[in-house]
Amino acid sequence: MVQKPGQKPTAKPDLPPYFNIDPETAAKKLAEPIDTARFAKAAAFAMRGRDDLAKRGYAPDGAKRLRKFSTWEVCRYLIPVNPAHLRRVLRQNPELPQGEGEGGSKWFTLEEILTLRDFFAEEGAKDKEYRAWRPEGLPAKVVAVANFKGGVGKTSTCAHLAMSAALDGYKVLVIDLDSQGSMTSIMGGKVEDEWQTVFPMLARDYALKLQEENRVREAAGQTPFPFDETLTAALEVSPRNLVQKTHWPNIDLIGAQLNLYWSEFQVPVWRMQLRGWALWDALLNALEEGGMLDEYDIILLDTPPALGYLTINALSAADILLVPLGASFLEFDSTGRFFDMIYSTFASIEEGENRARRAGGLPEMKFEWDAVRALVTRFDANQQADLANVIQAYFGDFMTTYRQEMTAMVGQAGEQVSGIYETDYREFNRDTYVRGRETFDRTWAEVKEVILGTWWRDAQLAKSAEAGAQEETE
Repeated sequence: MVQKPGQKPTAKPDLPPYFNIDPETAAKKLAEPIDTARFAKAAAFAMRGRDDLAKRGYAPDGAKRLRKFSTWEVCRYLIPVNPAHLRRVLRQNPELPQGEGEGGSKWFTLEEILTLRDFFAEEGAKDKEYRAWRPEGLPAKVVAVANFKGGVGKTSTCAHLAMSAALDGYKVLVIDLDSQGSMTSIMGGKVEDEWQTVFPMLARDYALKLQEENRVREAAGQTPFPFDETLTAALEVSPRNLVQKTHWPNIDLIGAQLNLYWSEFQVPVWRMQLRGWALWDALLNALEEGGMLDEYDIILLDTPPALGYLTINALSAADILLVPLGASFLEFDSTGRFFDMIYSTFASIEEGENRARRAGGLPEMKFEWDAVRALVTRFDANQQADLANVIQAYFGDFMTTYRQEMTAMVGQAGEQVSGIYETDYREFNRDTYVRGRETFDRTWAEVKEVILGTWWRDAQLAKSAEAGAQEETE
């Protein structure tokens, strides 16, 4: 086009950045081809960086410490008393923990708060809940947090539920089933190899079944199956030996590390050798054998982002299944497929097992869960409300009513490899802390309601069964 006299030059339109890329220039920016050894170097750098970042929330000696809690926090969130009454009770009972600090504001460790909670439960107002409820004689509730889509907030949700329950006075066991070990890092765990993970629990269950099968084979004059070093060593491991204390006085941990992933390859090999081994029951059997269902109130299972053998064990052991997802189409679609895979996997197990049971004149088995709840995480009410409402409509009673909002405090806690409850509120203004904490307080409230409801229902069934048994004896 010819430019007319006096006319301003026409600006050349900007092209997208993917136009006019020169191949020769692009080639000059490349390094030499990557061989497998380069991945080892990258992994080593990542490990050093991971350790450095993880230790940002640690004390100088490399151990995590749980902070203390102020009088304001104790009276607002932990024990339903007003500050003046708490101070009066402490003056009248000098044997009780007095906290640290001068004047009206004292700071208490969680151990001290649990002691104060017990005191008020015995001596306080009878119409107040000072101690969280658990029915006597019933086992712990096992809660699995699972979804095979990564990045939906499984570990963050699981960690904060553990901390919420601990602040509520429950004794909690967290089991990290993800070989990435993120939960282990949050809880300050140290895991050297797979023998400090759930791997020996699975191996022990298989070894016990193999021993049982060999006794049958020997009685029939058949050659017993061989025992290798792994199975022999697993028989010497007690599930209790795998539990480690954390910086929370009432949260214990069975941690994870990279070698745990080999379970996904070893379990099917064992199953092929011994078809009668119910691999999906291995984790629950170990928890029962170790007495953990009686020792703890709540057992939380943090699963890997896949429906592999570890996740199948977690789902089979769980009384309650929590499924975090974001309010996006892809996460909604992925979660629907996750439910479909749960159905097809466990329906297939039921079909195969019951075919054999019917042939042997045995009662059929079926998998059951007390409750399932899908939980919207990282929620932005300004942009995701419509889609969240659609998800709520389709999943119906599978959904929690509260959506876990993403706040600045949530993001900062994640960057520091710590939980919101571990963060000192003085690092924020008071309103920011209250909003950030509410995100997980309300999630815990819904989950706690489900736990208490299922416990109560179990207690009623136990009473009915006891009454029925008594009538029969009379």
